[in-house]
Amino acid sequence: MPLSVAAQLVGVSGDTGQRWWRHSGVMTLPAQTGARGGLPGTAPVRCPGEGTRRRALTSEDRAVIAAGLTSGWSHAYIGTKIGRDRTVVWREVNRNRGPDGSYIGAVAHRAAHERRRRPKAFKLVENQDLCERIAEWMDQGWSPKLIALVLAADHPRGSMDRVSHETIYQALYVQTRGRLRADLHQQLSLQRPRRRHRTGPRCGGSTPYAEAFKIGQRPPEVADRAVPGHWEGDLLIGAASGSAVGTLVERTTRFTILLHLPGRHDAESVAEAMIREMTKLPEHLRRSITWDRGSELAEYRRIQLALDAPVYFCDPRSPWQRGTNENTNRLLRFWLAKGTDLSVHTAEDLQRIADTLNRRPRPTLDLQTPAQRLNQLLTQAA
Repeated sequence: MPLSVAAQLVGVSGDTGQRWWRHSGVMTLPAQTGARGGLPGTAPVRCPGEGTRRRALTSEDRAVIAAGLTSGWSHAYIGTKIGRDRTVVWREVNRNRGPDGSYIGAVAHRAAHERRRRPKAFKLVENQDLCERIAEWMDQGWSPKLIALVLAADHPRGSMDRVSHETIYQALYVQTRGRLRADLHQQLSLQRPRRRHRTGPRCGGSTPYAEAFKIGQRPPEVADRAVPGHWEGDLLIGAASGSAVGTLVERTTRFTILLHLPGRHDAESVAEAMIREMTKLPEHLRRSITWDRGSELAEYRRIQLALDAPVYFCDPRSPWQRGTNENTNRLLRFWLAKGTDLSVHTAEDLQRIADTLNRRPRPTLDLQTPAQRLNQLLTQAA
């Protein structure tokens, strides 16, 4: 008879009957209607667990997996032995094997049990060495995302020495969460003491360039980053004194050049600084320049003639079209903070900042550095 009917006959609730049945572990009960042994008018009842798969592998399952791997069985054959799909076996082996590639059933079962424990211990509470490494990298301007990627690359098998970027953000923004320094949020690019949602794209002014090249006229090789030598540029504006620093970023390698603009940043000064710095590059690494519609590049014709490279301008109020440069400027704000007087930085200071950024591993470069990528291009050309 159905389990619910059996529970009624012994005077207990259906939930109690289901609990007794689950704890027995050896009973197989078919679902039947009232016409076949149940009470009249009762609907078919499916026994708990009937027709469904077990959610978690047992220690016996893992023992069979270990024995099967030792015997050279395939994942599919092991799956048939324990009544699970081959993908379950494949995930289990890859998740719980040891550093040497071996799989031991008892060790795997213990590891799976520890991962299921709740609540989990917060990694940035007990691991003081990891906290110090994160703080050191953030003091150098690294983002939580970059730190998480580098830790994952250094510890590919997973351990207490790797965390997600969200764990770092929680330690920075959630009170009593982790043991990172309370002032470490000031090392983030936006230096915000608390998180907030995006409010939409920023809107800025525009300057018409009737005869200039538009960004829609750039060749396709610029958009897909297939050919190096295409640059994006902009100005980082400082305090009210009018101080500014020019930035140029190569799209393929993310190599950054900073333009020293002491005293002023008008069109003539920007053109002189850009020509001075970019003439140091070989010709095949200065194919084009993309800039925002700012008045500081009114001398773009002079730049095109001196560098033999076209200058393209973004659409009005569309700084996102220079995404590589915008992201790099955000990183540079670690050293060139908003609201500060940027004129205090000498040419040597800017070179040191650019070198530091160019030696930082980038996720978009498979954790290589822009300097390494640029050196590869120069070596291939030679």
